[in-house]
Amino acid sequence: MSTLLSPTERTRVRRIRERARSDRADLYAVLDEGVVCHLGVVVDGTPRVIPTAYGRSGDTLYLHGSTGAASLRSGAAQEVCVTVTHLDGIVVARSLFHHSLNYRSAVVYGTPRALTDPADKLTALQAITEHLVPGQWDALRPPSPKELAATALLALPLDEASVKIRQGPPTDEEEDYALPVWAGVLPVRQAFGAPEPDPRLRPGVPVPPHLTR
Repeated sequence: MSTLLSPTERTRVRRIRERARSDRADLYAVLDEGVVCHLGVVVDGTPRVIPTAYGRSGDTLYLHGSTGAASLRSGAAQEVCVTVTHLDGIVVARSLFHHSLNYRSAVVYGTPRALTDPADKLTALQAITEHLVPGQWDALRPPSPKELAATALLALPLDEASVKIRQGPPTDEEEDYALPVWAGVLPVRQAFGAPEPDPRLRPGVPVPPHLTR
C-alpha cells in the first residue's frame, strides 16, 4: 500500500510544483533505478559532493565507502543531503528559454547513523550489492573481518525526502508553435553491455545467469 511523503520546509517543491510527486512509491522507484547517488556533506567547513554507492532496504538508504573517506566519517556526525537523478531526455524547444530536460530526481535530508556492528554491516552490504548486481550476494565470498573493518557504512532514514519528475515534449509560447523550427525530445537511455571477463578468470567459469539478465 502506497503512503505519502511528509513535506517539510526543505523538501516542499516551490518552483514548477506540478513536477513534484508526493507518493512514497515514486521515491522508491527513483532510488531503486539509480546506481550512484551524490552525498553532500560539510568537511572541515567546506562543502563536498561525493559520488557514492548505495542501496535501499525499506525506508533506509545505505551509503558505502572506505573508512578513510572523510565524507563518510563526517556524514555520521551531521545532517547530509543525498541526491539521485536520472536523465531521460533533452527537451529541444522552439526557443532557447523553453529548452529543458526530462528527468526523475530525489533529494533526501537527514542525519545518518554509522554502522559498527558486523551484522548490521552485512545487512547494509547485502542491500547495496543486490541493488547494484541483483543475485550477486549469494555468489560471493563473504567479507572477512578485516574487510568489514575497512568498510564504512552509513544508514540514512528516508524520513525527509522530495521527488521531482519532468516528462513529455517542450512547452513553448503559443505563438512559437507556428515557427518552422524542429522541436521534440532527444531520449537518453542507459544500457548494460555484454559481460567482459577478468583476464585472470579461471578457464571454464561461465557467466552466471543473474549477470546475463
